[in-house]
Amino acid sequence: MRWALVKVCLAVTAMVVVAFAVPLGLVVQEMASDRAFSNAERQAATIGPTLSITTDPVQLRKAVESTQMGAARRMAVHVPAIGDSAPVSIGEGRAGERAVAETRRMGRATTAKVSGGGSALLQPTALGSGDIAVVEIFVPESEVSNGVATAWLVLAGVGLALIVGSVAVADRLGARLVRPAERLADAAHQLGEGRLGARVPEAGPKELRSAALAFNAMADQVVELLANERELAADLSHRLRTPLTVLRLNTASLGDGPAAEQTRAAVEQLEREVDTIIRTAREQRPASGLVGAGAGCDASEVIRDRMDFWSALAEDEGREVRLAGVDRTVRIPVARPELAAALDAMLGNVFRHTPEGTPFAVDVHDAGDAVIVLVSDAGPGISDPDAALRRGNDGGRDGSTGLGLDIVRRVAESTGGDVRLGRSVLGGTEVRVWIGLDGRSAGGPGGGRTGRGRRGNRRNRGRATP
Repeated sequence: MRWALVKVCLAVTAMVVVAFAVPLGLVVQEMASDRAFSNAERQAATIGPTLSITTDPVQLRKAVESTQMGAARRMAVHVPAIGDSAPVSIGEGRAGERAVAETRRMGRATTAKVSGGGSALLQPTALGSGDIAVVEIFVPESEVSNGVATAWLVLAGVGLALIVGSVAVADRLGARLVRPAERLADAAHQLGEGRLGARVPEAGPKELRSAALAFNAMADQVVELLANERELAADLSHRLRTPLTVLRLNTASLGDGPAAEQTRAAVEQLEREVDTIIRTAREQRPASGLVGAGAGCDASEVIRDRMDFWSALAEDEGREVRLAGVDRTVRIPVARPELAAALDAMLGNVFRHTPEGTPFAVDVHDAGDAVIVLVSDAGPGISDPDAALRRGNDGGRDGSTGLGLDIVRRVAESTGGDVRLGRSVLGGTEVRVWIGLDGRSAGGPGGGRTGRGRRGNRRNRGRATP
């Protein structure tokens, strides 16, 4: 907006300068020409009295040479033939006989262009005999344009000064208008980056002051809402401590065995997650799955660890489990707890929404710029995949909060990837998670090619051990 205002002011000022300076320069040029020819007319009039007394060539020559123009060889007198005498021309004539005859015929002063530059003023003068003599005054081009160049330079300087001054004023006015808008945009960026203390000074034009006031009110409301949400999360999480304590005490009576150890490990993990939620809420710092460059986790190791937990429950329910692509290290820019939570959400949906005995598979594929995690089952499938991905939509199924797939989606999108639901080769639902490795979205057309390639990479699948 600042540069737009400067450009508009520049254009308007330039048009005004041209509209006034050019006509004024032409007037100055015309005035210089009039001044030069008026001076020539006065010089021509000085020889008039002599012509009215005598036409003797000797006397006329002396009179011409005694004048300023005659001394400068710029005056000529053309006397017509009187009686038996021949016509006489005294001085250096430049206009030509035709121009002289035309002036004598018309009886008024005329001008004629002179070859080689300049002009000639031809002034008719009456003689005592009634004939007409013509006095010629040569006016060089330098006199006609005397002072014109200086006038044009002055006008150009004044015009340039006006343009520079108008641009400077417009720039200051634009800065006064733009600076509050820039502060508002900067505060919005800060608020978007999580700096909740960003506020905008209520300064500038009335409209921008109103916008700043509205922004500050919105920011205060956001801070209040986030504080309430954090307190609510902390309170709800704290209420889970009592049933968790009862569960932890009851696990002591389960004795030994794989199932008992799995249960105790799950209770301990749940306690850690609750503590993390409470601590994060109290510290007023949002939890994030984003990690720095070079950090993250080994997706294969995390998936093997979680499959050790879920395979025990799968064995109890008679489910066949297939696992592939986890025999080598696959680094991803996601924190271990975030990946574990996403995997638990996907596998939890398999156990919750498919009948017992339904087989499922977990497949990991490294596509170079992305890592694809596929969780497939042979269940009834999802009738509306788009609705299932919307946060808080449980699809009308009991025991579902609608947040599981949203957790998976946020983990994928934090790396530039995405989540897709489709029909698996087992006949049920396939959850395809794209985890970007270079910050670009991996869910483009190339995703389909990678997904088809996974079917040729199942040689490592086998039954997971509890």
